[in-house]
Amino acid sequence: MNIILLGPPGAGKGTQAQHLVESRGMIQLSTGDMLRAARDSGTEMGRIVADVMARGDLVTDEIVIGLIRERLQGERAGGFIFDGFPRTLAQADALEALLAEQGETLDSVIELRVDDETLVRRIVGRAEEARAAGQPVRADDNEEAVRHRLMEYYKKTAPLIGYYHARGKLTSIDGLGTIDEVRAAIAAVLDR
Repeated sequence: MNIILLGPPGAGKGTQAQHLVESRGMIQLSTGDMLRAARDSGTEMGRIVADVMARGDLVTDEIVIGLIRERLQGERAGGFIFDGFPRTLAQADALEALLAEQGETLDSVIELRVDDETLVRRIVGRAEEARAAGQPVRADDNEEAVRHRLMEYYKKTAPLIGYYHARGKLTSIDGLGTIDEVRAAIAAVLDR
């Protein structure tokens, strides 16, 4: 089973994806994790990614698609969870083509709906807690950068909601419930 978890930054996609990895043997393809690894690699590509991420902008489709293509050619296990990809309509088309190349299809798109102000409080609060505990924190986990990331999400990613709805793949769930409530709602979608 191949799914997309769709939602703004801080909606809980990573938390839910991790549960699906543990409970269903799926492979999480988190572009955020892949981009952070590239950023920390010290390569020229890593420096480009670091600069883009520091501004809160989205990296180019070519970079992201290349990273996804590499991962799709590896192990499959219980299917893939696309977390943070696609982010644009062009990436959605590219994902469809990449899956077709591998003889795969997209089974479901789950949108986690979360209120903007709640997201800002969640992300900034989480960063402040981490700083107080001496843990590493993303440079862009401050209110201004989070609001910029949300605006980028609405401009570029929100059109995917209509795109996948038109294809009969989209299910929207309330992302403001507890982790277990959201987990149960996702399981209900996947077990249909």
